[in-house]
Amino acid sequence: MIHCRPIEPFDRSQLNVFLLEHRDTSIFIRSNLNRSGLPFQPKPYHAHYVGAFDGVKLTGVAAHCWNGMLLIQATDHISELARACVAYSSRKVSGFCGPLDPVREAQAALNLSDAPAAMSESEWLYGLDLPDVIVPEILQRGLVTARPPVPSERDLLCAWRLAYDIETLGSTDSIETRERSSRMLDQQIADGNAWVALEQDHPVSLSAFNAALPDIVQLGGIYTPPELRGRGYAKAAVAASLLAARDRGVTRAVLFTSNPSAARSYEAVGFRRLGDFGLVLLR
Repeated sequence: MIHCRPIEPFDRSQLNVFLLEHRDTSIFIRSNLNRSGLPFQPKPYHAHYVGAFDGVKLTGVAAHCWNGMLLIQATDHISELARACVAYSSRKVSGFCGPLDPVREAQAALNLSDAPAAMSESEWLYGLDLPDVIVPEILQRGLVTARPPVPSERDLLCAWRLAYDIETLGSTDSIETRERSSRMLDQQIADGNAWVALEQDHPVSLSAFNAALPDIVQLGGIYTPPELRGRGYAKAAVAASLLAARDRGVTRAVLFTSNPSAARSYEAVGFRRLGDFGLVLLR
Protein backbone atom coordinates (compact mmCIF):
# COMPACT_ATOMS: atom_id res chain seq x y z
CA MET A 1 0.00 0.00 0.00
CA ILE A 2 1.30 3.42 -0.99
CA HIS A 3 0.84 6.10 1.63
CA CYS A 4 1.90 9.74 1.70
CA ARG A 5 3.20 11.49 4.79
CA PRO A 6 5.55 14.34 5.78
CA ILE A 7 9.20 13.45 5.50
CA GLU A 8 10.79 13.29 8.95
CA PRO A 9 14.43 13.69 10.01
CA PHE A 10 14.80 9.91 10.33
CA ASP A 11 13.94 9.66 6.60
CA ARG A 12 16.80 11.94 5.57
CA SER A 13 19.28 9.21 4.64
CA GLN A 14 16.73 7.44 2.44
CA LEU A 15 15.68 10.78 0.96
CA ASN A 16 19.28 11.61 0.01
CA VAL A 17 19.71 8.26 -1.71
CA PHE A 18 16.43 8.61 -3.61
CA LEU A 19 17.24 12.10 -4.84
CA LEU A 20 20.73 11.08 -5.94
CA GLU A 21 19.16 8.32 -8.03
CA HIS A 22 17.34 11.10 -9.90
CA ARG A 23 19.96 13.80 -9.64
CA ASP A 24 19.42 15.35 -13.09
CA THR A 25 15.83 16.29 -12.19
CA SER A 26 16.02 16.70 -8.40
CA ILE A 27 18.71 19.38 -8.15
CA PHE A 28 16.34 22.09 -6.88
CA ILE A 29 15.03 19.88 -4.09
CA ARG A 30 18.57 18.82 -3.15
CA SER A 31 19.87 22.39 -3.27
CA ASN A 32 17.04 23.70 -1.07
CA LEU A 33 17.56 20.88 1.43
CA ASN A 34 21.26 21.62 1.49
CA ARG A 35 20.57 25.26 2.32
CA SER A 36 17.66 24.97 4.76
CA GLY A 37 17.13 21.40 5.98
CA LEU A 38 13.73 19.79 6.54
CA PRO A 39 11.96 21.97 9.17
CA PHE A 40 9.93 24.66 7.41
CA GLN A 41 10.27 28.35 8.08
CA PRO A 42 8.80 31.12 5.89
CA LYS A 43 12.24 31.93 4.49
CA PRO A 44 13.96 31.45 1.12
CA TYR A 45 14.88 27.86 0.21
CA HIS A 46 12.59 26.31 2.86
CA ALA A 47 9.82 23.88 1.93
CA HIS A 48 7.27 21.45 3.29
CA TYR A 49 8.34 17.95 2.20
CA VAL A 50 6.01 15.00 1.71
CA GLY A 51 7.02 11.54 0.55
CA ALA A 52 5.17 8.67 -1.07
CA PHE A 53 6.09 5.41 0.66
CA ASP A 54 5.60 1.84 -0.47
CA GLY A 55 5.70 0.31 2.98
CA VAL A 56 8.86 1.91 4.35
CA LYS A 57 10.48 2.54 0.96
CA LEU A 58 10.44 6.12 -0.35
CA THR A 59 9.17 6.18 -3.95
CA GLY A 60 8.44 9.87 -4.57
CA VAL A 61 8.87 13.37 -3.13
CA ALA A 62 6.95 16.63 -3.36
CA ALA A 63 8.28 19.89 -1.91
CA HIS A 64 6.05 22.96 -1.50
CA CYS A 65 8.57 25.77 -1.36
CA TRP A 66 8.53 29.06 0.53
CA ASN A 67 7.66 30.91 -2.70
CA GLY A 68 4.72 28.65 -3.52
CA MET A 69 6.45 26.51 -6.14
CA LEU A 70 5.61 22.81 -5.97
CA LEU A 71 8.58 20.62 -6.90
CA ILE A 72 7.81 17.05 -7.95
CA GLN A 73 10.17 14.07 -8.08
CA ALA A 74 8.10 10.94 -8.62
CA THR A 75 7.00 8.50 -11.31
CA ASP A 76 3.71 7.26 -9.87
CA HIS A 77 1.04 8.16 -7.27
CA ILE A 78 1.73 11.76 -8.22
CA SER A 79 -1.83 13.00 -7.71
CA GLU A 80 -1.95 11.69 -4.15
CA LEU A 81 1.49 13.07 -3.44
CA ALA A 82 0.71 16.56 -4.76
CA ARG A 83 -2.56 16.80 -2.84
CA ALA A 84 -0.96 15.52 0.36
CA CYS A 85 1.89 18.03 0.13
CA VAL A 86 -0.37 21.04 -0.41
CA ALA A 87 -2.72 19.86 2.36
CA TYR A 88 0.29 19.60 4.66
CA SER A 89 1.62 23.06 3.82
CA SER A 90 -1.80 24.79 3.74
CA ARG A 91 -0.32 27.36 1.38
CA LYS A 92 -1.13 28.58 -2.11
CA VAL A 93 0.60 27.02 -5.11
CA SER A 94 2.35 29.56 -7.36
CA GLY A 95 3.83 27.13 -9.88
CA PHE A 96 5.23 23.69 -10.64
CA CYS A 97 8.66 22.36 -11.52
CA GLY A 98 9.88 18.87 -12.33
CA PRO A 99 9.81 16.18 -15.04
CA LEU A 100 7.06 17.10 -17.51
CA ASP A 101 4.56 14.28 -17.04
CA PRO A 102 4.54 14.47 -13.21
CA VAL A 103 4.14 18.25 -13.40
CA ARG A 104 1.11 17.94 -15.66
CA GLU A 105 -0.42 15.27 -13.42
CA ALA A 106 0.14 17.39 -10.30
CA GLN A 107 -1.50 20.38 -11.99
CA ALA A 108 -4.55 18.29 -12.83
CA ALA A 109 -4.73 16.80 -9.34
CA LEU A 110 -4.88 20.30 -7.85
CA ASN A 111 -7.35 21.58 -10.47
CA LEU A 112 -4.77 24.06 -11.78
CA SER A 113 -4.32 22.82 -15.34
CA ASP A 114 -6.30 25.77 -16.71
CA ALA A 115 -5.19 28.38 -14.17
CA PRO A 116 -3.83 31.61 -15.67
CA ALA A 117 -0.06 31.30 -16.08
CA ALA A 118 2.75 33.68 -16.90
CA MET A 119 4.65 30.63 -18.15
CA SER A 120 3.64 27.05 -18.84
CA GLU A 121 6.39 25.38 -20.79
CA SER A 122 7.49 21.98 -21.92
CA GLU A 123 11.23 22.51 -21.67
CA TRP A 124 14.01 20.38 -23.10
CA LEU A 125 16.15 18.90 -20.36
CA TYR A 126 19.88 18.80 -21.15
CA GLY A 127 22.80 17.23 -19.31
CA LEU A 128 26.59 17.22 -19.57
CA ASP A 129 29.40 15.39 -17.79
CA LEU A 130 31.90 18.16 -17.11
CA PRO A 131 34.98 16.26 -18.32
CA ASP A 132 33.32 16.51 -21.75
CA VAL A 133 32.94 20.32 -21.88
CA ILE A 134 33.77 21.69 -25.35
CA VAL A 135 35.63 24.98 -24.96
CA PRO A 136 34.74 27.52 -27.69
CA GLU A 137 37.63 28.78 -29.79
CA ILE A 138 37.10 32.41 -28.81
CA LEU A 139 37.60 31.40 -25.17
CA GLN A 140 40.57 29.17 -25.95
CA ARG A 141 42.30 31.96 -27.88
CA GLY A 142 41.55 34.61 -25.27
CA LEU A 143 39.44 36.70 -27.64
CA VAL A 144 36.79 36.52 -24.93
CA THR A 145 37.58 36.11 -21.26
CA ALA A 146 35.38 35.39 -18.27
CA ARG A 147 35.44 36.09 -14.54
CA PRO A 148 33.09 36.67 -11.59
CA PRO A 149 31.29 40.03 -11.66
CA VAL A 150 32.80 43.07 -9.97
CA PRO A 151 30.72 45.57 -7.92
CA SER A 152 30.82 48.25 -10.63
CA GLU A 153 28.96 45.88 -12.97
CA ARG A 154 26.05 45.18 -10.64
CA ASP A 155 23.58 47.70 -12.10
CA LEU A 156 24.24 46.49 -15.64
CA LEU A 157 23.89 42.84 -14.68
CA CYS A 158 20.71 43.50 -12.68
CA ALA A 159 19.27 45.08 -15.83
CA TRP A 160 20.29 41.97 -17.78
CA ARG A 161 18.73 39.68 -15.19
CA LEU A 162 15.50 41.68 -15.33
CA ALA A 163 15.50 41.46 -19.13
CA TYR A 164 16.03 37.70 -18.85
CA ASP A 165 13.08 37.31 -16.46
CA ILE A 166 10.81 39.30 -18.78
CA GLU A 167 11.96 37.60 -21.99
CA THR A 168 12.29 34.03 -20.75
CA LEU A 169 9.99 33.69 -17.73
CA GLY A 170 7.16 35.93 -18.88
CA SER A 171 7.58 38.34 -15.96
CA THR A 172 6.21 41.86 -16.10
CA ASP A 173 8.40 44.91 -15.56
CA SER A 174 7.36 45.89 -12.04
CA ILE A 175 9.01 46.96 -8.83
CA GLU A 176 8.42 43.48 -7.44
CA THR A 177 10.03 41.82 -10.48
CA ARG A 178 13.02 44.19 -10.34
CA GLU A 179 13.56 43.48 -6.65
CA ARG A 180 13.17 39.72 -7.09
CA SER A 181 15.53 39.50 -10.06
CA SER A 182 18.12 41.67 -8.32
CA ARG A 183 17.94 39.51 -5.18
CA MET A 184 18.45 36.42 -7.30
CA LEU A 185 21.51 37.86 -9.02
CA ASP A 186 22.96 39.19 -5.76
CA GLN A 187 22.61 35.71 -4.23
CA GLN A 188 24.30 34.08 -7.22
CA ILE A 189 27.18 36.54 -7.01
CA ALA A 190 27.51 36.11 -3.23
CA ASP A 191 27.59 32.33 -3.66
CA GLY A 192 30.26 32.53 -6.36
CA ASN A 193 27.80 31.24 -8.96
CA ALA A 194 27.87 34.00 -11.60
CA TRP A 195 30.34 34.78 -14.39
CA VAL A 196 30.68 37.59 -16.90
CA ALA A 197 32.14 37.09 -20.37
CA LEU A 198 34.11 40.08 -21.61
CA GLU A 199 35.45 41.22 -24.94
CA GLN A 200 38.16 43.87 -24.62
CA ASP A 201 37.10 44.35 -20.98
CA HIS A 202 33.46 45.06 -21.93
CA PRO A 203 30.77 42.72 -20.50
CA VAL A 204 29.06 40.84 -23.30
CA SER A 205 27.26 37.90 -21.65
CA LEU A 206 26.23 36.49 -18.27
CA SER A 207 26.21 32.88 -17.08
CA ALA A 208 25.03 31.69 -13.68
CA PHE A 209 23.91 28.67 -11.68
CA ASN A 210 20.39 28.62 -10.27
CA ALA A 211 21.36 25.68 -8.09
CA ALA A 212 24.77 24.32 -7.15
CA LEU A 213 25.84 21.25 -5.20
CA PRO A 214 29.25 19.62 -4.76
CA ASP A 215 28.47 17.11 -7.55
CA ILE A 216 26.10 18.92 -9.92
CA VAL A 217 25.03 22.42 -11.02
CA GLN A 218 22.03 23.78 -12.89
CA LEU A 219 22.60 26.60 -15.35
CA GLY A 220 20.08 29.43 -15.41
CA GLY A 221 19.81 33.13 -16.12
CA ILE A 222 22.07 32.92 -19.19
CA TYR A 223 21.74 36.27 -20.94
CA THR A 224 23.31 38.16 -23.82
CA PRO A 225 21.87 41.54 -24.88
CA PRO A 226 20.01 41.25 -28.22
CA GLU A 227 22.47 43.51 -30.06
CA LEU A 228 25.38 41.21 -29.07
CA ARG A 229 23.81 37.87 -29.94
CA GLY A 230 25.07 35.54 -32.65
CA ARG A 231 28.76 36.09 -31.85
CA GLY A 232 29.39 33.11 -29.56
CA TYR A 233 29.46 35.12 -26.33
CA ALA A 234 26.88 32.97 -24.53
CA LYS A 235 28.79 29.81 -25.43
CA ALA A 236 31.96 31.33 -23.99
CA ALA A 237 30.21 32.45 -20.79
CA VAL A 238 28.58 29.06 -20.28
CA ALA A 239 31.80 27.13 -20.96
CA ALA A 240 33.78 29.36 -18.59
CA SER A 241 31.26 28.82 -15.79
CA LEU A 242 31.36 25.05 -16.35
CA LEU A 243 35.16 25.01 -16.28
CA ALA A 244 35.05 26.91 -12.98
CA ALA A 245 32.59 24.36 -11.59
CA ARG A 246 34.80 21.51 -12.80
CA ASP A 247 37.75 23.06 -10.99
CA ARG A 248 35.65 22.90 -7.79
CA GLY A 249 35.15 19.16 -8.26
CA VAL A 250 31.67 19.27 -9.81
CA THR A 251 31.15 16.43 -12.31
CA ARG A 252 27.76 17.13 -13.88
CA ALA A 253 25.65 20.03 -15.19
CA VAL A 254 22.03 20.25 -16.27
CA LEU A 255 19.78 22.91 -17.75
CA PHE A 256 16.43 23.26 -19.43
CA THR A 257 15.31 25.49 -22.27
CA SER A 258 12.62 25.77 -24.93
CA ASN A 259 14.59 28.23 -27.08
CA PRO A 260 16.03 26.56 -30.21
CA SER A 261 18.82 29.14 -30.53
CA ALA A 262 19.85 28.71 -26.90
CA ALA A 263 19.68 24.93 -27.30
CA ARG A 264 22.15 25.09 -30.19
CA SER A 265 24.54 27.12 -28.05
CA TYR A 266 24.34 24.59 -25.23
CA GLU A 267 24.83 21.68 -27.63
CA ALA A 268 27.93 23.44 -28.98
CA VAL A 269 29.60 23.19 -25.55
CA GLY A 270 28.63 19.53 -25.14
CA PHE A 271 25.12 19.36 -23.66
CA ARG A 272 22.86 16.56 -24.88
CA ARG A 273 19.10 16.32 -24.58
CA LEU A 274 17.81 13.92 -21.91
CA GLY A 275 14.04 14.40 -22.01
CA ASP A 276 11.36 16.95 -21.16
CA PHE A 277 10.96 19.16 -18.12
CA GLY A 278 7.94 21.10 -16.91
CA LEU A 279 8.02 24.67 -15.62
CA VAL A 280 4.78 26.44 -14.76
CA LEU A 281 4.57 29.91 -13.22
CA LEU A 282 1.02 30.85 -12.27
CA ARG A 283 -0.17 34.44 -12.28
